[in-house]
Amino acid sequence: MSTANRPSAADPLRILYRGPLASCNYDCPYCPFAKRNDPPDLLRADRAALRRFVGWVRDHPAEPVEVLFTPWGEGLTRSWYRDALVELSHLPHVARAAIQTNLSARLGWVADADPATLALWCTYHPGQVPLPRFLAACATLRAHGIRHSVGIVGLPEHHAAAVTLRRELPDDVYLWVNAADGHAYPPAEEAAWTAIDPLFGYSVRPHDSRGHPCRTGTGAISVLGDGTVRRCHFVQRPLGNLYDGTWEASRHKVPVTIGAPPAPAASEPCPNDTCDCHIGYVHLETLPLYDVFAAGILERIPHR
Repeated sequence: MSTANRPSAADPLRILYRGPLASCNYDCPYCPFAKRNDPPDLLRADRAALRRFVGWVRDHPAEPVEVLFTPWGEGLTRSWYRDALVELSHLPHVARAAIQTNLSARLGWVADADPATLALWCTYHPGQVPLPRFLAACATLRAHGIRHSVGIVGLPEHHAAAVTLRRELPDDVYLWVNAADGHAYPPAEEAAWTAIDPLFGYSVRPHDSRGHPCRTGTGAISVLGDGTVRRCHFVQRPLGNLYDGTWEASRHKVPVTIGAPPAPAASEPCPNDTCDCHIGYVHLETLPLYDVFAAGILERIPHR
């Protein structure tokens, strides 16, 4: 493994935040949250939780961070996610403020964000939105200088749309393909998707992870709306809480200087047998993806 894969004192802490929001305005048949409506009290709780998290980031300027919002539903249809991204993008210690989105919401707000920091991980869902409308939204991002990747779920019925999408997008926009859960990919089908996304091979089969070193828990963490910190979205054991000091206590194995940025910790082995989601396996040290994505790890944009 190259030394470029190892954490350094200059590496930001990468935070994947997921609040209680689970509603979405799309009706994708492969998604359990399609057309789900959150009750008003849950939306209020989600808004308050996100404000608390942004406040924590704002009040901890000593440590460089990158933030990716990974809501179960669609966040950008909610004003508090748009406001949070704009605010985070202007904080000097935030190197990246990103979100996973279906890109259905209006995008006028991106003009208020710092384009050097804001990034969007965009998914095109055939059957939910006309392709010209989706491409127009991508063009808006490009006009504002907003970093973004574009992707699609690799179902057979999506292949023609993916080919068109690749043809219509600018060459420098990365088009990723997620292997569909439960779908087997014979060699010819895998090759057809790889022709669209050269990195599809990382998504198409689970990666052995048990006992292998992973940066999650040290260089990257998952934070829930109530502040519970886990090493990633796929390991349930909590590491503590972001807001009551218990996570910091468990994080530091050696004394630290008050007010100084914490020193990087050694990577820890994964407790799961396999890892099959990009936001998890991208952090495995057995894979070269930190070199592949470099500064675009959270928003899924390869280094070119």
